[in-house]
Amino acid sequence: MPEPTAAAADPADHPHPPALWLISELLGGQVDEIEQALNLFHPSTLADAMEGLPRSERQLVWDNTPKVLKGELLLEVHRDVRAQLIETTPDVDLVTALDDLQPDELADLEPDLPPAIMTQLLHGMDAEDRQAFALVRSHEPDTAGGLMDVDAIVVRSDMNVAAVLRYLRRLRLRRGSLPEHCDSLMVVDRDRKLLGSLSMADLTSVDTSTGIADLMTQPIRAVAVDTPAPEVARLFEDRDLISAPVVDTDGRLIGRITIDDVVDVIRAEADRALLRQAGLHEEVDLFAPVVTSIQRRAGWLGVHLLAAFLAAGVIWVFEASIEEVVALAVLMPVIASMAGVSGNQTLTLVTRGIALAQLSTPNTNRLLLLECRVALWNGLIWAVVVALAAGLWFADPALGVVFGTALAISMLGGAIAGTLVPVIMTRMNIDPAIAGGVVLTGITDVIGFGSFLGLAAWLLI
Repeated sequence: MPEPTAAAADPADHPHPPALWLISELLGGQVDEIEQALNLFHPSTLADAMEGLPRSERQLVWDNTPKVLKGELLLEVHRDVRAQLIETTPDVDLVTALDDLQPDELADLEPDLPPAIMTQLLHGMDAEDRQAFALVRSHEPDTAGGLMDVDAIVVRSDMNVAAVLRYLRRLRLRRGSLPEHCDSLMVVDRDRKLLGSLSMADLTSVDTSTGIADLMTQPIRAVAVDTPAPEVARLFEDRDLISAPVVDTDGRLIGRITIDDVVDVIRAEADRALLRQAGLHEEVDLFAPVVTSIQRRAGWLGVHLLAAFLAAGVIWVFEASIEEVVALAVLMPVIASMAGVSGNQTLTLVTRGIALAQLSTPNTNRLLLLECRVALWNGLIWAVVVALAAGLWFADPALGVVFGTALAISMLGGAIAGTLVPVIMTRMNIDPAIAGGVVLTGITDVIGFGSFLGLAAWLLI
């Protein structure tokens, strides 16, 4: 195969995703050429590219990935893809790939690794790393304890700047480098209870005889170890943090969370919300086997089908009315569409409020009243417009009045349903982001069709 061209050497200039494009170009080449190309990319970029490849090509890329990249790559790919790669990798190669990972990173992978592999990795750790691993794995992965690193640099309040600088130099010599995103040091007492933080900028710009107790910042906002991950992400967003200390129930420092971990949480939450709207698994494999994809989607489609049958049942009840006034069949989709839009606007607003912990029982009632007023006024405004349009279109003023009245009723019903559905689902421990849209569609269709056809049967026929 010819040597990679200038375009291949600089894949960022290519209009397609560069890693995926370059890998596709080199899949038919020699092993050393593929390995050389893979070294151009960060593991996260390479992970995105591998998720966009069919399973057979994905395996070929994995087999030729340099060993130094494999551990980080397993951390970056979705769980389904990770399971495939782990399953097809010999134990010896897997241990080699994971041997350089930090204890907190290894704890993230533990649920997907065979027990024999974990046993070998634990035996290869020193006592400090084993203790760090045990600490992280003892907490749920979607909490501050599961997100945290245990590499926080800790100093005591009775030290001075000169002593801290000496300690940092020794630490760098022993570890080879300081921890990533080390913008501050944590100040504790003799019982390791958090007292404050010490900025690296302050540490390097004052007299070395300055005491840490006089230089540290307090109070410091610490994160409780059992804080949910989305709440941690909001804290970083609201306070523009780079890192934050994690404390146990007694206020003792046990680790820290850094901005790179929080960015992963934010991205995961965004991906999860997008996929759940379509009823898909939060870590779905783009090239998952057909049977797996069918199993994941069949239930969601069944719920949609049930909602559609409910709406069809309402239409069937008024079948005679539709046969007598054909215009009803023409106007029904407009009613359903407007009711659905009104309900989805409110549903999105309320679901977001629930996710951000902005809703409680008192303000939920006030929000319901507010949304009803907004929907009622919007319904009345557009009811007048559509009543005039339908009356002129079909030369039937009575039909226009029925159409406009039904529109106002259905939009009001959509707003009420859009407020109550996510609240009720949350109290039932059902995620409204997953099922709220389907339930709302069924309700708004029934309200829209029922009000329109019911009024028509009563007033027109």
